[in-house]
Amino acid sequence: MLDSPNFRRLMAALAVSQLGDWLYNAALLAFVYERTHSAGWLSATTVARVLPIVLLGPAAGLLGDRFDRRLVMIASDVARVGAMLGLVAVAHYGLAVWLVPALAAFATAAASPYPPCVAASLPRLLPREQLPAANALRAAIGPLAIITGPVLGAGVLAVAGAGWAFGINALTFAASALLVLAVPDRSAFRPTPGSEQQPGLWAAVTLGARELLRRPDASRLVGADILCSLCYGMQTVALVAISVRLGWHESGYGLLLAAIGAGGLLGTGIAPRALRRFSRGAVLSLALLAVAVSLPLMASLPSPVAVLLASLASGAGSLIVEVGAETVLQEQLPDEVFARAYGFAFPASIGGIALGAAIVAPLVALLGRTGALALAGALVAGYALWLHGARAYSRPLVAH
Repeated sequence: MLDSPNFRRLMAALAVSQLGDWLYNAALLAFVYERTHSAGWLSATTVARVLPIVLLGPAAGLLGDRFDRRLVMIASDVARVGAMLGLVAVAHYGLAVWLVPALAAFATAAASPYPPCVAASLPRLLPREQLPAANALRAAIGPLAIITGPVLGAGVLAVAGAGWAFGINALTFAASALLVLAVPDRSAFRPTPGSEQQPGLWAAVTLGARELLRRPDASRLVGADILCSLCYGMQTVALVAISVRLGWHESGYGLLLAAIGAGGLLGTGIAPRALRRFSRGAVLSLALLAVAVSLPLMASLPSPVAVLLASLASGAGSLIVEVGAETVLQEQLPDEVFARAYGFAFPASIGGIALGAAIVAPLVALLGRTGALALAGALVAGYALWLHGARAYSRPLVAH
């Protein structure tokens, strides 16, 4: 299973760059706060780091459908090396602080074609029956990087300073580019003949969205993934108050987030086996119900251990939904438009996190913490029941 050297090189490239990204993220905000002591600058830097992938995702997907995906990924890595070296210069020479969010935004914009290119290349590197396991492994890289990257970033920041953290991240992008360059199967990255013939830029960019809407199976699962992201966005804000309620004060926030990440890793182990063996509707609906039930339990359970277990269940359910959604996209979407469709689905998921973080405070003010999370859980539960009723999900994702 997953013994393709080409696949392993591609996953190694993704892993090393994501680890560097989370290392750099921790150092970035610490550096900005050290220079400015301003919450406004922290907010501006965070927005600059996230917003480009939401805005540019659809257009970035077009690059993956029109051009050699390997070259697009290498160009993305090289551009990010340049951005990190720019941040090294800011840290070393004490340049204007506004350059920090500007360079962070440029790095994120340069990264936007990378996820669609990786997702679009997997069906060419692996047989169809291995796609759930491949997507699970790819999904596991994110939680692992989230757990280890900030710890390494804090260590580098404490020992050597922010400039070294930015420089190390530049090295991870260089290593990623070399690993992608080392994949000998160039045919896996070439665009499908005829994909460049779509007339008009707007028509070419929006073709992926139209293809998603034409395929209810895929669009329903993208909707499920967005709902899970919205719940995660709400959790990122609500977990502070939950930690205080448990007597952990603000320091428990990281522990609860780590429990969600650990649940994600658990979900990546469960997803490929469950999706191969059982009805996709049953598996994905149960995963959504795990997310739905966990939300009010996290807000109301008195036991810290029980809250950690609910966090674990939430992370596992969300990752199972993500793996299922991405596998269905790879099964159903034509190769010549896949990157563009993924270029809508992935930013929409990121946007769901931002929306959840934005709405949770007014919902808590209106309904209370438990009421706000219970409302979100009811929405997810209703979606799970609707998804389970769709006939298209009565079979396993991939034939035995």
